[in-house]
Amino acid sequence: MKKTKYIVILGSIMSGLGKGILTASLLKILSLRDIKVLPLKFDGYLNVDCGTMNPFRHGEVFVLKDGSEVDMDFGEYERFLGKDLDGRSSLTGGKIFKAIIEKERRGDFLGEDVQFIPHLTEYIKEHIKRFSKEEDLDVLIIEVGGTVGDIENGYFIEAMRQLSSEEEVLFIQLTYLPKLKGQLKTKPTQHANKLIQSMGIKPSIIIARSNKNMEEEVRKKIALFCNVKEKDIYDDLEMENIYELPLFLEDQGIFDSINSFLKLNAKTPDWTNWKKRIENMKKSKEDVNIGIIGKYTKVSDAYVSIEEALRHSSAELSIKTKWKFIESSGLNEKSLDEFDAIIIPGGFGKRGVEGKINAIKYARENEIPLLGICLGMQLMIVEYARNVVGIDANSLEFDKNTEHDVITLLPEQRSITKKGATMRLGDYEMEIEENTLLKEVYKEKKVFERHRHRYEVNPKYVEVLKKHGLVISAYHKGIVEAVEYRNRKGIGVQSHPELNSKFEKPAKLFVWLVKEALKNKRIKEGLLHKEKQG
Repeated sequence: MKKTKYIVILGSIMSGLGKGILTASLLKILSLRDIKVLPLKFDGYLNVDCGTMNPFRHGEVFVLKDGSEVDMDFGEYERFLGKDLDGRSSLTGGKIFKAIIEKERRGDFLGEDVQFIPHLTEYIKEHIKRFSKEEDLDVLIIEVGGTVGDIENGYFIEAMRQLSSEEEVLFIQLTYLPKLKGQLKTKPTQHANKLIQSMGIKPSIIIARSNKNMEEEVRKKIALFCNVKEKDIYDDLEMENIYELPLFLEDQGIFDSINSFLKLNAKTPDWTNWKKRIENMKKSKEDVNIGIIGKYTKVSDAYVSIEEALRHSSAELSIKTKWKFIESSGLNEKSLDEFDAIIIPGGFGKRGVEGKINAIKYARENEIPLLGICLGMQLMIVEYARNVVGIDANSLEFDKNTEHDVITLLPEQRSITKKGATMRLGDYEMEIEENTLLKEVYKEKKVFERHRHRYEVNPKYVEVLKKHGLVISAYHKGIVEAVEYRNRKGIGVQSHPELNSKFEKPAKLFVWLVKEALKNKRIKEGLLHKEKQG
């Protein structure tokens, strides 16, 4: 059995520096060299997982294939690495404390007084080593959430210090260089580095986030005061396209630094496909404009997987994809005419629902390509039942007394009272009907997509919906998984296909939507041209 080596990434100075994207970039750099590598992330909050967190506070909840609800950084890991992860890669303060308390209640500690050291730190190290052994990893990259000096991650950092005395561990400090009067200032980085070293950890590589390249004088100052060689200090510039960061770091020679410490058995990487997709995004001559109608539109991270799935489609098709978030509350349907396609994303709660329903109606009647995701699909059903079938329909989620609950609670959800990890979560199979648009999109009879919901299409209304022209295009053991319009302009899915999208393997439904958006734009431009001629 090989001995796993470890890379630990620590944030310093401030949050929001992009540790997740840096971790994802290093995962890609190592994996392309045929190094078996996976990530593990620690988050200090006392939630057991992200499932009960509000998107306004924490951004998107990312769902893994095994149903784990995790931090949005896991989306970056999967999108860069091109692999599906599972819940073993996520450690939270809540998960750790819950496990320790359960062990204490069982009597596993044999009467000891349970303490942060050694019991908590030993649990962390055991989890890390067990995970590495189970996956037979060459390298495990560990991202420590938060900032060095935070109370909530201090015990985890201590566990990493202890791990470094038992295993080969490379510490990387991600820092920030503020610019004042045109100069990059290193003093905050120096202070942060001293704090890290006071905890018994010496970073061997420093990566500096800034909006300009470091000058030689700046690099020398960091090297001198932080006890790091100049060759092991790297720029991390702000980039419009995050998928360029691995190449930017690669060109600076970061793997050489990593390899000088860890002595890895690496092959020559082939970046051809990655570079081609980046080039496709740059050289695209045609563009489309997509509207995303949601309720969390003031939070940029609430729909990050949808945004990335659109970027992946752009890289696949060489079509520049622009999008705009529209708040569904108080929506003016006429404003939707500016868009070539529309997405109705998932969500919870009643606010803004009627605006989404109005947007769906407008898109259906005006043949604007439409993709409904999770709640978006459910609202497509409500709108169709109201305006085509002609019944006063609603979802039981929003009206407990509705006469026609075309969307109702899943049977297994009816006895559940706890909120955490109780939804229908993770991968479920969709069995796709023949002769449907969905079958043309996926080109497969059975596919797996990730789910996160409590409600479903009420089976009692399926036949009447079909009778009035709605196509039910996929099921899972009686649960409606997808619907579509007969005019082939709209698809709704109960799943979240954006969660499976990878940079080098984009989600097929998003590729379909971008293609349809371009067709729609060309049609509109043709009609506009005729009107001008007339």
